[in-house]
Amino acid sequence: MMTAIAMRSSSQSVDVQRRGRVRSQLSGFLFLLAAAFVSPPAVSAADAPADQLPSWNDGAAKSEIIDFVTRVTSEGGQDFVAKEDRIAVFDNDGTLWTEQPAYFQALFAIDRVKAMAPEHPEWKDKEPFASLLKGDMAGVAAAGEKGLVDVVMATHAGMTTDQFSKIVTDWFTTARHPRFDRPYTEITFLPMRELLDYLRANGFKTYIVSGGGIEFMRPMTEKMYGIPPEQVVGSSIVTKYTLDGDTPVLSREAKIDFIDDGPGKPVGINTFIGRRPIFAAGNSDGDYEMLRWVTAGAGPRFGLIVHHTDGEREWAYDRQSHFGKLDKAMDEAEQRNWLLVDMKNDWRKIYAFDK
Repeated sequence: MMTAIAMRSSSQSVDVQRRGRVRSQLSGFLFLLAAAFVSPPAVSAADAPADQLPSWNDGAAKSEIIDFVTRVTSEGGQDFVAKEDRIAVFDNDGTLWTEQPAYFQALFAIDRVKAMAPEHPEWKDKEPFASLLKGDMAGVAAAGEKGLVDVVMATHAGMTTDQFSKIVTDWFTTARHPRFDRPYTEITFLPMRELLDYLRANGFKTYIVSGGGIEFMRPMTEKMYGIPPEQVVGSSIVTKYTLDGDTPVLSREAKIDFIDDGPGKPVGINTFIGRRPIFAAGNSDGDYEMLRWVTAGAGPRFGLIVHHTDGEREWAYDRQSHFGKLDKAMDEAEQRNWLLVDMKNDWRKIYAFDK
């Protein structure tokens, strides 16, 4: 009997030990299983945060932009800026799209003169139209600012706003850039479009503030940059409310209303936006006053100048250029802590179609 009890006790002890080992193994397995779900996995290249400025080369320019955006969007930080005050303004010609060999709007006006010439036989003997129709750009330039104004008024006025918008949209649909033989809608700077997206992803509201015609830009800015027409500030001609029979229309008259260039830019920002931006980007002395006014405000500020240094992929120009002259603003960039972006060295790609 004692032997049987001892054997039974020994057997129970073995079972207890076996069950203990099983429970221990099961607990270990469950721990490893839980750890597989709870513990953070190793970060692979595919899981790493995406580069939001992929067309910018890694370097000081890219780092300065990211650092600024990080500081003004970090709640609790000393440089935090409330979302409603995160306003960024961008020049257009030479800053968001190419401005060589001439401003896109000037090329549009030239094409309009050629298209309208059959209806204006007097242009054959009237400058600067005569020179323009002959392709004599020196003769056009000799007509000076008055000649340019005559061309703009002849091609941009005398119609309703709806008619002009359709003419502009049709031109952007069919016209091609003389150097790249691509639609003008493709001749935009990919790094700057990425910058616009990056700012908006971080709570910024982005505006165009350009010397170009406001009605020339508005039909295309949303498609090209994600900037709706109500966030475009530009130069304008007089527009009047009239009746076409019993239909109300807005008619464009051959009179200049507002020039949004140079000192006109901060005036335009104040008039049409109503908040002083904290970020401004330009490329020429026409943006100097805008950069000065924006970066003179209290709190964190950022001024950026696109310097055209790539004669192979785009154009190289600054102080002597007829379009986008960059002289005074470049001289004062370091003193005023404006970022001077070197297109050749800071941009991996310039256009989306670059290899």
